[in-house]
Amino acid sequence: MVELEQEVERRRQLGQESAARKALIASSYCPARPEVYSLLQDAALAPEFLAVAQYSTSPGADLKGLLQRLETVSEEKRIYRVPVFTAPFCQALLEELDHFEQSDMPKGRPNTMNNYGVLLHELGLDEPLVTPLRERFLQPLMALLYPDCGGGQLNSHRAFVVKYAPGQDRELGCHYDNAELTLNVALGKAFTGGALYFGDLFQAPAALTEPLEVEHVVGQGVLHRGGQLHGARPLGTGERWNLVVWLRASAVRNRLCPMCCREPDLVDDEGFGDGFTREEPATVDVCALT
Repeated sequence: MVELEQEVERRRQLGQESAARKALIASSYCPARPEVYSLLQDAALAPEFLAVAQYSTSPGADLKGLLQRLETVSEEKRIYRVPVFTAPFCQALLEELDHFEQSDMPKGRPNTMNNYGVLLHELGLDEPLVTPLRERFLQPLMALLYPDCGGGQLNSHRAFVVKYAPGQDRELGCHYDNAELTLNVALGKAFTGGALYFGDLFQAPAALTEPLEVEHVVGQGVLHRGGQLHGARPLGTGERWNLVVWLRASAVRNRLCPMCCREPDLVDDEGFGDGFTREEPATVDVCALT
């Protein structure tokens, strides 16, 4: 019980520190590319992604038709890929991230495994970029791809950019995400190595006996279930920046925490927190574990 209380306090403290950083950045930081803070426009998105989103919301749309418009990386593991952003938008976002990294603004760690990168809500990019990306484009797409994992009930997210470079993070160990579903978009820059690798769902016993490797393609996003074991091979040369969006559905996680596979005991938090809600959802979408 003491350890649990300490962990709750640690997380509450992290939330307060993050809110303080966000407030300071909002009041003191001068962006290099202010246009990336404008509300997400179709011009920033790849034509293929717009076509997929349009199909997903069309009458009669189904999984078979959607899969004709996506690259299926692994039918067995249900991993898919699609172009998401245009090259000019990737470049503009990278320039902004570079500028922020070189500033004297405070920076939080993207997650517990990556040391270098940016939390997008602290930089002020959640509302104009990630929220419309989730609500307008990803939710209808994920509803067809992953209806059993809450794909049609995504109501929060955690988004961050991770950076891999010589002398910094170069690889990422095997893990699973605190998310029902994940989008991972390669932004650039020029690099070799660093491929993603995937095993089975983390609940499966012999996971990672034969991992599937997936090379990054700048501008393209890899879609997978949050519980899919995965990691990143060592970077060879250059710098690699990726945008990662953990997509969460409270209708799923309110019943079963994706990290411990138990019913959650909730503690109030700021913002999206870890994606749980106290309201009882009208329907429940439980992600298949096999």
